[in-house]
Amino acid sequence: MFSEHVQSRAEKRAETRQKVLAAAERLFREQGFGATTIRKIAAEAGVSTGTVMSVGDKDALLVAIFDIWIEAVHRERADGGPPASAGSGVDGVMALIEPFIRYFMLDEELSREYAAIVVRGVHESEIFRELADSLIAELAGALGRAGLAEADADRGARVVYFAYLGILMNIAHGTVREPDAVDQLREVIGFAIARGGGEA
Repeated sequence: MFSEHVQSRAEKRAETRQKVLAAAERLFREQGFGATTIRKIAAEAGVSTGTVMSVGDKDALLVAIFDIWIEAVHRERADGGPPASAGSGVDGVMALIEPFIRYFMLDEELSREYAAIVVRGVHESEIFRELADSLIAELAGALGRAGLAEADADRGARVVYFAYLGILMNIAHGTVREPDAVDQLREVIGFAIARGGGEA
């Protein structure tokens, strides 16, 4: 009986959190991050402002929204392996990274806000940090399929990962457009593969 009560409270808390995050995302996308207030999120979610704040302030809500999406992409890959379009060479590596680039391009304002929050370090993205190793391992696997030796694939994966992060930040700040970002990443990946003796 006690465990059922505790479980139902935990489930209710998780349900409320999801409701708040869904309302926040809707409003952030429709009205913009700056125009969205905690009161508006509370009204949209049908909860009190205190309940919203128990989930997080606006910055924390935005980080959580991005984290949920990032985690879903990684979970989908873990369940089903590499993307179907993942071959070898540059295309195989790009297939791992492109979903993130496209997500950042969906709403440049939110991406800019997210990047600023992460850079400020006030609200750390746990998922972004935790899944970095997973993405680096996926990149190393793709580079290995392109013919790089394990040590070169590992080094190349880190190079590509950090180039990817830099490009994401530039996308978020509006200094790089999607086609240029993709081209720049393809160049970095091609360089890493060629440097490691693989086939692009």
